[in-house]
Amino acid sequence: MHTGVTLPRDLPVADVLPFARRAEELGFDTLWVIEDLGFRGGFAQAAAALAITSRIHVGLGIAPAAARNPVFTAMEAATLADLFPGRFTLGLGHGVPGWMRQAGAWGASPLTSFSEHATAIRRLLHGETVTLDGRYVHLDGVRLESPPAVPPAVAAGVRGPKSLAISGEHLDATLLAEPVTPEYARAARSQLGDAPGHRLIGYELTAVDADPARARDLVRPGLVWVGAPDAAAHVAPSAYAEELHALRAECADAEEFTRRLPDEWVDDLALVGAPERIRSRIAELEAAGLDEVSFFPVGEDRLGALDSLATILPLQQ
Repeated sequence: MHTGVTLPRDLPVADVLPFARRAEELGFDTLWVIEDLGFRGGFAQAAAALAITSRIHVGLGIAPAAARNPVFTAMEAATLADLFPGRFTLGLGHGVPGWMRQAGAWGASPLTSFSEHATAIRRLLHGETVTLDGRYVHLDGVRLESPPAVPPAVAAGVRGPKSLAISGEHLDATLLAEPVTPEYARAARSQLGDAPGHRLIGYELTAVDADPARARDLVRPGLVWVGAPDAAAHVAPSAYAEELHALRAECADAEEFTRRLPDEWVDDLALVGAPERIRSRIAELEAAGLDEVSFFPVGEDRLGALDSLATILPLQQ
């Protein structure tokens, strides 16, 4: 079980590089950077983090596949793989529908678009000459002049069963957005199909505190979206799924919803409490099929939170 940490999209710019350095110093296996609409570019963040560290693996989790031409996405990923062999993972996804519509990059068939982009990019990274006249991707004998000696892993940041099936068949790994419960991890692993060696990675809102109530209060704001339609796959396998949706429907706003979430649901939807409690939960996630957990720091001081998150790491030693 590998452990990663996720660099928040709105971390103050002065903290971005110190965050990457400190994550490496503390012994995390992976640093995941985020590309959300209007925030920071994923490839630029990954390049900067790789350049100022020497060991930690850096993942882009995720870049919306349809936002770029697949050839130029492959060129960016190949450059990082060449400069930092074995230290970069490219994450691709559909992108958030509302954001992609704002950017004019949401097609009539997002599943087809993702499949064409992702498979073309991976083939290019593995040195193939690609000709494809698809619905969204049109390539005519394109290849990378110097494909990376160590092709980067390509991960899919997806959640639906059809997208998970594509990931399991064509890509190297799958990245699940938060929250990831053992039930959700188990369902996702099943939907990936027969995919030997395919890695399953999950983001988790995480707060380490000997007082579980304080830890829950820190993660509640990050659970604001679990009642939204986009999060349906995350909570569908849970025994309380119908109750959760009913609670969201009766709440006036998201703030009321997160405030009224029962403690036991928060404990299921995030990693909260003392290090030993979180280690036990990680063991449950591993048993459910997760290969890597990436802690998502919460609270006002996300850079400072790295030190508390590192107290969980003896589980991996």
